[in-house]
Amino acid sequence: MVRLYTENLQVSYDDHLIVKGLSVQIPDKKVTAIIGANGCGKSTFLKAVTRLIPHQSGEVILDGGNIVKQRTKQLAQKMAILPQTQEAASGLTVGELVSYGRFPYQNALGRLTPHDMDVINWALEVTNTTEFKYRQVDALSGGQRQRVWIAMALAQETDIIFLDEPTTYLDMAHQLEVLELLQKLNEEQQRTIVMVLHDLNQAARFADFIIAMKDGEIVRAGMCEEVIQPDILREVFRIDAEIGTDPRTGKPLCITYDLLKGDE
Repeated sequence: MVRLYTENLQVSYDDHLIVKGLSVQIPDKKVTAIIGANGCGKSTFLKAVTRLIPHQSGEVILDGGNIVKQRTKQLAQKMAILPQTQEAASGLTVGELVSYGRFPYQNALGRLTPHDMDVINWALEVTNTTEFKYRQVDALSGGQRQRVWIAMALAQETDIIFLDEPTTYLDMAHQLEVLELLQKLNEEQQRTIVMVLHDLNQAARFADFIIAMKDGEIVRAGMCEEVIQPDILREVFRIDAEIGTDPRTGKPLCITYDLLKGDE
């Protein structure tokens, strides 16, 4: 089943075309990773699909309707996005920040209902951040803060969650912690996860479906085994990669790589 797809999507900044006629289907209830070199249009694509920025032509279709024509609150009840750079949360407690995820469901008075509080507490519990509920967000470590932001996205109660480089600036242990949490949300709650990742091996390990981009276009979209291939990585990243198999997961593993020389 496909709930979300794009058709000939084009996005420009001023006169510079960033995303070029991109058509892709996002598998429902799966984990999708978007990979590609810096500046290839990954984050721009993510922002356009979630309507954070406008697109110049083409369509983004969600549940049979163009997202441009869907009401903002209605759309926010279907998809949540965790940007690469989160807004400042200075002075907020963890509980207050997570409560912002309930905004799409609040009435004009903006009061939290008992159900809202139940959802907030559930999101804190699922992300193992309940103990931080009354602590200042600024006082948390990078990994703890990232889990809190994910809790806010969960409190939005959407079936689809977008994340732009959720492991950036985190050490290896905290990266693994965040990715395992997202994997758990997918497996246990059937959430559709779409995330931009820089690490090829993380993408191969945690994603069911990978979209490889170059210069605003899709080079290959498919299962991990179809995308994490030497010829694809050569075109997308300009590297000569040696691909093996992860002994723990059975997924493709980039063992080593060199930069391509000259006109290779």
